[in-house]
Parts: sequence; C-alpha cells; structure tokens
Amino acid sequence: MSGFNTENSINYIAQMSDEEKIVFLRVLVALARIDNNFDNDERNFIKDLAVIFGIGKAKTEEVLAPLSDEELIREASKIKNRQAALQLVKEACLLANSDGDLSEREIILIGKIGQAMGVELEKIEQISQWVIDRIVWLEQGKVIFEQV
Repeated sequence: MSGFNTENSINYIAQMSDEEKIVFLRVLVALARIDNNFDNDERNFIKDLAVIFGIGKAKTEEVLAPLSDEELIREASKIKNRQAALQLVKEACLLANSDGDLSEREIILIGKIGQAMGVELEKIEQISQWVIDRIVWLEQGKVIFEQV
C-alpha cells in the first residue's frame, strides 16, 4: 500500500513537525474510515506509520479518533511542508485505491485536502494517475511473473 521505503520518504518525514505527522496520519485514518469499514489491516498500517513517524501510543489513540470532512480539511491546512503534502496526496490515493473501489467522495476529499495544503488540482490529478499506473503496473508484473 505505502511507498515509505525510499530515502526521499525518510527525508521528508524528518522535516515534519509532530503536529504535521499527526495530521498526516489523521487524514489517512479518515480515508480508511470513509467506507465505514476500518479493518485491522488498515488500523495496523496506521499504527506502523505512527511508529515510523515516532508518534507514541498515547498520541496514536488521538490519531484514530474520527473527524468530520470539514475538520479534516482544516487540519490538513496545517501541513506546510510541500514534500509532506505531496507524499500525503500519494498515500491518500494509494489508500483510496487499495480496496479496488475508488468512490466519488474519496476523490473529492483528497482534492480538498490537497488544496488545503497548497497542492494544485493539476498536481493532485498527476499523482492520482501515477498511483493508478503504478497499481496496474504491479498487477501486470504479477501476471508476467506468474505470481497470481
């Protein structure tokens, strides 16, 4: 699901404030909850990211608390780091596409969150298309290498 294994990811994480890290995770939690099915895999993914981000267990519970779309957009506007904003859009797109059912509400919310962080709609669309291309490419690889 995630692309957190690259050196660039480590660089932008180190530049984020604790507040930005919490907001980042809260956005992903909200998107995971959007289908009213926040399963153990999604919960564990968020908890693993919290560990990578250096967020303690007490703050992790805060991260898991539900937010309205309006609150979420307001929170997202606190992320000022451009690389963190772009990575958050990428992770949001990956998460939204992970269940094979990208809803209109997910698309709209990702767009509003991206814009709240200062990311242009064109850039959000580019990232979304890159994520879709990546998913297709990985699925093709499974067929090619007979891993289906």
